[in-house]
Formats: sequence, C-alpha cells, structure tokens
Amino acid sequence: MVQRDPASIVPPKFSPHTSLRDRLNAAVEAYFEDSGRSRHGGLRMWVKTATIFAWAGGSYVALVFLAATWWQALLAGASLGLAVAGIGFNVQHDGGHGAYSKRRLGNRLTAWTLDLIGGSSYMWNFKHNITHHHYTNVDGVDEDLQADPFLRLAPGQPRYWYHRYQHLYVWLLYAFFPAKWEWYDDFKNLILGRSGHQRVPRPRGWALTWLFLGKLIFAAWALAIPLVLHSLWQVLAIYAFVALVLGVTLGTVFQLAHCVEEADITPLPANGVRLPRSWAEHQLATTADFAPRNPVLGWYLGGLNFQVEHHLFPRVSHVHYPKLAAIVRRVCAESGVRHHTHRSLRSALRSHIRFLKHMGRAGTG
Repeated sequence: MVQRDPASIVPPKFSPHTSLRDRLNAAVEAYFEDSGRSRHGGLRMWVKTATIFAWAGGSYVALVFLAATWWQALLAGASLGLAVAGIGFNVQHDGGHGAYSKRRLGNRLTAWTLDLIGGSSYMWNFKHNITHHHYTNVDGVDEDLQADPFLRLAPGQPRYWYHRYQHLYVWLLYAFFPAKWEWYDDFKNLILGRSGHQRVPRPRGWALTWLFLGKLIFAAWALAIPLVLHSLWQVLAIYAFVALVLGVTLGTVFQLAHCVEEADITPLPANGVRLPRSWAEHQLATTADFAPRNPVLGWYLGGLNFQVEHHLFPRVSHVHYPKLAAIVRRVCAESGVRHHTHRSLRSALRSHIRFLKHMGRAGTG
C-alpha cells in the first residue's frame, strides 16, 4: 500500500448525521432535566481529586523518604505509578474535555495537572481532542493508531516479520510510553509544529511558559529531589519501574477501547471523499466499553471503561457515564445499532490480544 505524506492529508468529512444522533442527544438531555443534575462532576469530583492526590502524595513520600528496602521501594513505586495514572484518568481527562467544572478556570486548572505529571496539556489538546476524538480509528489521521514500525494496528499499515509477536512484546512497549511522551514527543511536536498530520500552532506567552515550567516541575519531583537522597542508579531504576507501571496501565486502558476485535478500523479515504458513516455512528462502530458493572475499576479509571459514552458526550463528567451507558444502549437497541461492550476486563484483554495477533499475521490487509 502506498503511504501518504502526512503533510498532504486533508482530514475527511463525515457523512451527514442521521436521526440517531438526535435521539441520543434528546435522551441524555432528558436524563439531566429529569434528575436535575449538572453535567459536571461537582462535589463528587472534588472529593475524588483530593483522594487521588493524597494517594499520590503519600506514595511519593513513602518512596522517596521512607522506603528502606528494595521491596518497600517497589511497593511504593507501584502505588505511585497507579496513582499518577489515576490523576490522568480522572482529574486531567475531565478537565481537558471541559467536563470537570462549569467554570472555565476550574477546567483549565485540572487540565494543567497533566503538565505536573510529565505531559503537556497544550499538545494533548490537539492530539487527543482533535485527531483522536473526532477521527477515532481513522487510519492515517488518528495518531493513537500510529505506532509503526513497532506495532501494526491497522490493515493499511506495513507489516514486518516481528509483528507476528507483537501481542507478546507490546507490554514492554507500553512501559516505554511515559518516558517517550515526557521527554521526546512533546518537544518534537513543539519544534515541528505538528502532531501527526495535524498542524499545531506553536504555543506563545503563558502557554509556552507553562509547557516548560511543567516539565521543570516534573523533573524536580521525579528526578532532582530523589537524587538528593539516593544514588543515581537507584533513582533511574525506580524511575524506570514507576514508568513501567504507569505505561502498562495507561497503554492497556487506552487500547481496550479501540484496538479490539469488535471496533472497526476505517481506512483514510481519498482527499475530498467522505467517511462512510455519520459522526455518531462512527463513534459507536470504533469504540467499545468494558467491565461496566465493576464499580472499583469504574472509580479508578475515571469512566474510561465507558468509552462509548465518553466519545459521544465528552463534555459530560465521567461520574455520569454508568447512567448514560444504559441510556445509550437503549437508544442503540431501538435504532438497530450495535453498542460494543465487554462484560469484564479479562474479556476485553483477550479481545485486544486477539486483535494484535490478527494484525500481526501475514495476509491481513
């Protein structure tokens, strides 16, 4: 298959929206009107935010100042990695979508927590909100599908001999994901003024200042402070371990929504040609929920196990997704449209592994 130059790609348009989108919007609007609830998180999110930051802070203190043995350091490091992922899943993600608070400042502050844990909220907005959310699983546009040459995640991507083993080594790649994002991707995109095919206006003023300030704050707590108390090899080893826990957690959760057998991968049409589905139907075809009845997982993942509802209503706080899922499934059933759901985390993991095996085999084009 001839690969197209990203600079020449024109993002495609969707087919005209159908009545499905109107029915979904009406049903969700009726839920908020009847319940009298705000679309945002309110007090529940403030309590949850405090809880997760206390978890992260306690884990950090235990790791840097209290751990006296290797097993104590590993336990505290694993806890810190999971807590940092929890900040991203719950606080930053809602804030970045404008769903955390009804006030713009509240959303900005919570979105900026990504900068404190190593990423860039400015770059994330273009990569996630624009290329991924709008063009979910469109090969050549959705940057979340671009992991070549290491992984083959779409039929139109080139296949190399080692892809037959990608379902085995993918977990190691997930471990490298945080460091790559923290120290390479954001700076590369800043220099090139591009994230994948998407042109990114170079940040100026406060946006540019906060990008670099966030990196400095992250480097201070992740590396500089520990180096005052511990040797270089110890700090680097624990940094790598925390990154492993964080990366496997983030990578697995992200992929279970879109890189599973049930989710469609849409090839990029020729410039000027529309995508075959309307936007709402496209989101339903390319996204899957998992473990919807697991309250512990749902709390920790910030509703990311309800990705169908999140993609349809990204500006609604994740605290409402369990209720919205029942509404969306009902409307889909009435409309004859499939709603993809894995009943458990294990089922979703198996589907992800089978997807990777299928994409890694010869002849899958």
